[in-house]
Amino acid sequence: RFSLLLLNLEEYYFEQHTANHIINKDCKDERKFRGSLKICSKSIIFEPDDNIQPIIKIPLRDCISIKAPEDNEANNPFTRNTSGGISVVCSQVFLIKERNVIAPYKTVRGRTEHLFQLDVAGKVGDVVQTLHQLYRASCLDKMGDQAAMITAILQSRLARTSFDKNRFQSISETLHMECKAEMVTPLVTNPGHVCVTDANLYFQPLNGYPKPVVQITLQNVRRIYKRRHGLMPLGLEVFCTENDLCSDIYLKFYNYQDRDEVYFLIATYIENHIAEHTAESYMLQWQRGHISNYQYLLHLNNLADRSCNDLSQYPVFPWIIADYSSSVLDLTKPETFRDLSKPVGALNKERLDRLVTRYQEMPDPKFMYGSHYSSPGYVLFYLVRVAPEYMLCLQNGKFDHADRMFNSIAETWKNCLDGATDFKELIPEFYENDSSFLVNSLKLDLGKRQGGKMVEDVELPPWASGPDDFLQKSQEALESPYVSEHLHEWIDIIFGYKQKGSEAVAAHNVFHPLTYEGGVDLNSIMDPNEKVALLTQILEFGQTPKQLFTTPHPQRIIPKLKSLSRTSSHNISIAESPVSPNEESFEDLTEESITLAWNNIAKLKLDKQYKIHKEAITGIAVTCNGSSVFTTSQDSTLKMFSKDSKTIQRSVSFSNMALSSCLILPGDTTVISSSWDNHIYFYSIAFGRQQDVLMGHDDAVSKICWLDGRLFSASWDSTVKVWHCVPGETLSNKKHHFELLAELEHDVSVNTIDLNAANTILASGTKEGTISVWDITTATVLHQTECLNVLFLLLLFLLFASFFCTDSRHLLSTGEDCCFKVIDVQTGMLISSVIAEEPQRCFKWDGNTILSGSQSGELLIWDLLGGKVTERIKGHTGAVMSMWMNEQCNSVITGGEDKQIMFWKLQY
Repeated sequence: RFSLLLLNLEEYYFEQHTANHIINKDCKDERKFRGSLKICSKSIIFEPDDNIQPIIKIPLRDCISIKAPEDNEANNPFTRNTSGGISVVCSQVFLIKERNVIAPYKTVRGRTEHLFQLDVAGKVGDVVQTLHQLYRASCLDKMGDQAAMITAILQSRLARTSFDKNRFQSISETLHMECKAEMVTPLVTNPGHVCVTDANLYFQPLNGYPKPVVQITLQNVRRIYKRRHGLMPLGLEVFCTENDLCSDIYLKFYNYQDRDEVYFLIATYIENHIAEHTAESYMLQWQRGHISNYQYLLHLNNLADRSCNDLSQYPVFPWIIADYSSSVLDLTKPETFRDLSKPVGALNKERLDRLVTRYQEMPDPKFMYGSHYSSPGYVLFYLVRVAPEYMLCLQNGKFDHADRMFNSIAETWKNCLDGATDFKELIPEFYENDSSFLVNSLKLDLGKRQGGKMVEDVELPPWASGPDDFLQKSQEALESPYVSEHLHEWIDIIFGYKQKGSEAVAAHNVFHPLTYEGGVDLNSIMDPNEKVALLTQILEFGQTPKQLFTTPHPQRIIPKLKSLSRTSSHNISIAESPVSPNEESFEDLTEESITLAWNNIAKLKLDKQYKIHKEAITGIAVTCNGSSVFTTSQDSTLKMFSKDSKTIQRSVSFSNMALSSCLILPGDTTVISSSWDNHIYFYSIAFGRQQDVLMGHDDAVSKICWLDGRLFSASWDSTVKVWHCVPGETLSNKKHHFELLAELEHDVSVNTIDLNAANTILASGTKEGTISVWDITTATVLHQTECLNVLFLLLLFLLFASFFCTDSRHLLSTGEDCCFKVIDVQTGMLISSVIAEEPQRCFKWDGNTILSGSQSGELLIWDLLGGKVTERIKGHTGAVMSMWMNEQCNSVITGGEDKQIMFWKLQY
């Protein structure tokens, strides 16, 4: 029955002794109860073996005397076979769990004497000495002085002990480090010793509670996070699961060096097994529909220091539904949902106007809300029915007033809208599968409301047939198309760029300065009493999550054709398909074949290879029927290779300078080649001659693209030019007519360009590593991303496969920094970064998988979401310089530094 929740906040449990509790010794009503005597830093607790009897808690500050009576004292109640006795006289005692019922503590006031007879009489002196020390600490006037003295006692005990190496799982284990730390659980910390070996992480509690050793096998670790605990960077949380809410162990260290060393040892062990996930990598998975809204919020909470083991930083989830009165919940109506672009405090305009007026009149530091959206009190408000002992611990042995309890969903929502100081959000449990927190299954006596009604189960809205149905509909609402389209707005407020600064003021999202990370430096506060008081205030008030994003969060990509499901136990459709099963179109079949091809891209096999140039191959273009392959090379030639006859049918040299790229115009009549001689050449396939030349740049032309009658050319002269081309009449020898539509200026050489299918957005990559996203209708830059340590970008592609991303939302780049970077086109945010062992010179991708050509000549297949190479295919003997893929994605041609072209086919 004993738990650490019976202790006060910030109290430690030191040791226990088997003992008898003797009441009314030598009287007719003398009683003796066998049990366990617990010595804690602020109290003495006796837990009887008999569950009917209450647990006795004696606060040390209420003790009048603590002594071991001498055998020769007069009237000594221990003189007859009672050696090993300790007498405690106190003015107040708490009775807990009488008849083993969880209920508010019963207080017995008045002078009482409690006699404890230890089984091991020889320990009495040490126990009394310890109690006298702790009693002196509890009698100090100032909380800071109390904390300092108790900490000194604790550190002395830890210094006298060490980890018991006999607890190792194997005698062959190698010790890497040992240090002192505390295991953190909600409202409680338990001191002990941490030990890291080559195979396991161990924690041995100083008091042996709840078990002698907690052991985590490093091979099972899936995630590890550094935590801010008590406003200090001293926490470390370890997960052995990928998606669970709760961790396997949360440790708080006494200095950040120990914390960082343990983190390094564990991270080093698991880095070869698991890719470290960042907010950006999870964002990419979420945008693509690979993880649900619920899972994404869970991951963001984890990354923002939110933990189920820390109630002052408990995971925060949004109110989603605004309708708690209808008999049917209609998830197709926008008015069913809460406005996710505003914090709870700004949802009611009348209340907000009052708060803003007060804010404007307030001296610095200003804040709009006097309470937070997440705090220990709010968490336990929701969970009191399943975690009553936590509520009793937080509120000094009492439940809250019955009318202030979590009685009704609708009432709670209304109070969050109208209450003067109620701005709370929800917790993850509202979107999970366990509805027990809504039901008083423990039959707790939570009090009687003003109308005489007892507090029982939570009252549900009319549209819910029961607690499980309420959770099911809440999950459906969280994963609904409306929420998927707007959830990024709430993320901006809680985790993003509207959390702090002028954007927070504009969004009416300003809380007390002390709630923000970095709001106070505890190390700069010298007065221990001031430090303890400030820390207590902040932890009780609640803390704002760590800021994860400083730019607007991208919106989720809502699939138009596919129905995507949660990849967890929540099998909820994210977006229902408007196409019925019987209306499968040609596009659907094409999409299926392309998906099949990318799913099997690792089965790419070399079909044929030909050495057709004298220098590296720089560009590949293929006619619509696939029979003719055009290649450009640094040997200055454009060659036409016939797949059928396996011979070179044309070889053209326009100048003595290298050619950099080529493309075939619609209709397969003209090939365009770009050259290092600053020119762009038009070659007529039908007539076998140079048809035209565009002298468009002042330096080498590095890349060309064509779309809807417009030519886009990138150059080392620091420009990208957009041309309108009117084809000439070949028979009458009339030249093409070129009209310059736009000139996009850059600071340095432009190495590569690409544009989206809608012909409105162009992306360019420069020698210095700047990626620019342009609106070519206005010739203006939408976003720029600096990729550090990139000498130049080698290849850059927007997403070609429009059936995966119809609005070309993502941009993938790679450069000499050996890094793949995914950028959200709408916001310019870098949302994923994957490091390779060597530069990747060219690639194709479908949004999830990358097929890249490496500097060493291999073809690599990457799981972009997992951040790892899944397959290596031996290819060229030099760098892979260019790559072509057909529309069905089952045929690939590569050109290499080894002067060869290689034909690859998928073999299912």
